Amino acid sequence: MEDAQKGTQEHSDSVPEVGEDAMASVGPPPSAPAMTEEERQELQQELAKVEDEIQTLSQVLAAKEKQLAEIKRKLGITPLNELKQNITKTWQEVTTSTAYRRTSETLSQAGLKATAAFTNMGSAISRKFEDVRNAPTFKSFEERVETLKTKMSPSASSSDPADQDDGPPPTSDPLLPEPQDSPTKDSPMH
Repeated sequence: MEDAQKGTQEHSDSVPEVGEDAMASVGPPPSAPAMTEEERQELQQELAKVEDEIQTLSQVLAAKEKQLAEIKRKLGITPLNELKQNITKTWQEVTTSTAYRRTSETLSQAGLKATAAFTNMGSAISRKFEDVRNAPTFKSFEERVETLKTKMSPSASSSDPADQDDGPPPTSDPLLPEPQDSPTKDSPMH
């Protein structure tokens, strides 16, 4: 029974109190060498000192951040301006990077190759059209269209202006339909 009370007493000592730092209240690990009460107090004091320094540094940092914000406000540096500067700086870093330069060179070469390919394709299409135009079938078609054109247009081959008729073309051409009688001003309408 005495052993049970001893275990309970040791357990209650290791529970941290409200507001006490958990690190300060945890006992040494079981495998750590035993330290004297004096060494333990020294470590506790050092711990408290480091925590105070951290607190002081946090307060100094907060004060410096306020000072920085005030200086930026007086200089007219807005968060948008800072963002623009950051983007500009980042873009400059990206464009000077090796990966960007390699990618840019590759895309440039690809563009040149594509331009050459399109030029070659255009030349090939032009040659093909020229071949089609010079083919006997196309020549025959072209001659027929020219013949039809000369039959439909008034004769412009005579060089004597007196021979040319300024009136409408003759209606006896077999390619043009005959005009139908249309009512005139003088004729009565039905």
